[in-house]
Amino acid sequence: MFKKLFSKPKTQVTMSAPPDTEPMQLAVAALLVEAARADEHYETREMAIIDQSLMAKFNLSPEAAQALRAAGEEAQASALDIQRFTRIAKEMSGEEKIAFIEQLWEIVLSDGERDSYEDTLMRRICGLIYLEDRDSGQARIRVAARLASSSGE
Repeated sequence: MFKKLFSKPKTQVTMSAPPDTEPMQLAVAALLVEAARADEHYETREMAIIDQSLMAKFNLSPEAAQALRAAGEEAQASALDIQRFTRIAKEMSGEEKIAFIEQLWEIVLSDGERDSYEDTLMRRICGLIYLEDRDSGQARIRVAARLASSSGE
């Protein structure tokens, strides 16, 4: 009886990430997916942006990036909150955090609309990875300018 009481709970979530996936890779993938799903519209365009971001950040092949995104989707869907991911992501350097926030803003702004849930999520992530709101705002402006110039506006 005591053995059951003091054993680890069996309700822990297991994630089927690719075999050589590091915790940082999975955390980044899950947070990118979280940003894409924040407005409840998870589209092919956002999946492609996530794949491109993962390829660039971790030097992955397209297939490996897709597998990591799939693992991130699973991890995000089964997570109770984002803190398990931000706890890992806050270990990035300051420059890496800013580049990561730019990737998140690219996903959020890719549909041309800003949702209050997306804004709230971005503030939460910045707070949890110890990045200033000012840095996030500047990253958002840079991403918005890039998106505007690439769409020919």
